[in-house]
Amino acid sequence: MNMLAERIRELRDKKDLSLREFARKLGDVSAAHISDIENGRRNPSDDLLRKIALVLGVSFEELKELGNRLPVEQWKKAMRRDPELGFALRKLADKNVSSEEILRWAEKRGVGEEKEKK
Repeated sequence: MNMLAERIRELRDKKDLSLREFARKLGDVSAAHISDIENGRRNPSDDLLRKIALVLGVSFEELKELGNRLPVEQWKKAMRRDPELGFALRKLADKNVSSEEILRWAEKRGVGEEKEKK
């Protein structure tokens, strides 16, 4: 599961806030939206993440580090470098390949290790 999603739920539970109470404290956010974030189906915007951090009493940076979403600009650059990337990702989504399966595949092949060693 998504580490950010888990941490948000854990912190909300520690504050003994229901989804509705939490959403109300955040302002213009539905409980369904928060549920989607906590279940890894959606990613909060930076604005919403700042509000979440404030309500939960943690730093924005702590939560941001747990997010695993590639920034939009990085996606755009990656797509310009390799136009087939978008097509490949759509194919994976169409086949219901999970993120865990993709990460296991990449790990087996040592994908990304070159960058980590630098």
